[in-house]
Amino acid sequence: MYDHVAGNCSKSVARAYSTSFFSAINLLRKDLRTPVCAIYGMVRLADEIVDTFHDHDKKTLLKHFKEDTFRAIDDKISLNPILQSFQQTVHQYQIDRELIVAFFNSMETDLDQQSCFTQAEYQQYIYGSAEVVGLMCLSVFCKGNKKQFETLKGYARALGAAFQKINFLRDLQSDVDDLERAYFPDFQKNRFDEFEKQKIEDDIEEDFKMAYKGIKLLPLSARFGVYVAYKYYLALFKKVKRTHPQVILAKRIRISNHMKLVIVCKAGLRNQLNLI
Repeated sequence: MYDHVAGNCSKSVARAYSTSFFSAINLLRKDLRTPVCAIYGMVRLADEIVDTFHDHDKKTLLKHFKEDTFRAIDDKISLNPILQSFQQTVHQYQIDRELIVAFFNSMETDLDQQSCFTQAEYQQYIYGSAEVVGLMCLSVFCKGNKKQFETLKGYARALGAAFQKINFLRDLQSDVDDLERAYFPDFQKNRFDEFEKQKIEDDIEEDFKMAYKGIKLLPLSARFGVYVAYKYYLALFKKVKRTHPQVILAKRIRISNHMKLVIVCKAGLRNQLNLI
């Protein structure tokens, strides 16, 4: 009963925080949905600490959450239902502990309040904040098949990186103005123009190209759900590309619910015709 409740708590977090991601999760085979929600639930709570809990001691909160996460993994039990669901997923799908360590390293970086990153810091942050999440999900999709995981891990990292970089562009206004944070290397608000934006977009384009190759190699149980998530972000990316840099600096870019529905319908048709 408790394990069932814990899984439902993770699903509730995914549903509440990202309707797009949750709808893509629901297109995975049924047995993959709860473990992917468990991964999302853990990383979402850590992200909430560093991004929104401004009236609290974030460093202490994150320190305790990190300790609780590893304690849950070591003890194989937690009274935090999100961490209970996550530790079960870690053990069932043999998720590498290094991935979790790298994730918390990036979350701790967010608390440093640095104005912008160097190229090396940027790459390290993206690895820990996004690429490792893709690798955790890939562990679930591969179900312990190490050879398959090794074949696909570069593609999973590329997809995670593409998603994160688009998030950085989408959220540029709130990151810079509200959190006094910018992730792009040597970013300066007064110098963000079409040329600088294009450099970022070219980088994302390469990640997308590599990621799509990997999606076509995924197990059938995961391929359609991941493809829909990819198409969601690709649509957002295309909208960002059409948007002037000053508009990006002024508001968050979104795609409409109608467009999301169109994406799912088109993706479903391509899936039925084996065109993914």
